[in-house]
Amino acid sequence: MSNPYYEAVDKMEKAGVDPDYIIGWQCGYWLNPEREEQRVTEAYSAGYEDGKAKNPDNYSAWIKK
Repeated sequence: MSNPYYEAVDKMEKAGVDPDYIIGWQCGYWLNPEREEQRVTEAYSAGYEDGKAKNPDNYSAWIKK
């Protein structure tokens, strides 16, 4: 059985994506409230927006080098 959420997170983790982006994506996917303002990063915000859109394809800009 296919699980798009699990597959997307697994793919991002294996690619070495910034953990803040992944956490943001997960929170956005499930429509959780955003982090407190002082803990929001650019990566988190980008992930949150992509997660809300259920878009698992924009993570490549957040791969840690």
